[in-house]
Amino acid sequence: QVQLVESGGGLVQPGGSLRLSCAASGSIFSINFMGWYRQAPGKERELVARITSGGSTNYADSVKGRFTISRDNAKNTVYLQMNSLKSEDTAVYYCNAVISSYSDFKRWNEYWGQGTQVTVSS
Repeated sequence: QVQLVESGGGLVQPGGSLRLSCAASGSIFSINFMGWYRQAPGKERELVARITSGGSTNYADSVKGRFTISRDNAKNTVYLQMNSLKSEDTAVYYCNAVISSYSDFKRWNEYWGQGTQVTVSS
């Protein structure tokens, strides 16, 4: 009943920028954390950035100063602005959110998007 839909991935040259978006829809009562994870080939999925409903953020050390996470609570949407991209940023990026639904508003559940490919290459 809750879906996360990502957009904005693609191919970009080193040093370039991309902006990812993820919109949550469905029977949403409240959203707590929203964030982005990524998984490169042969590696485990890792946290990139996360933001609370109040706007507090945390980032992986590898992206600090280059990536910015933000969210629009009215639109149930989280964004990831990625600047100064490097080849090592190449991965599938997954949106993640902790959401309570109207059917069970006292329970928090974790949801994932389908993933969007980001490729940094010249």
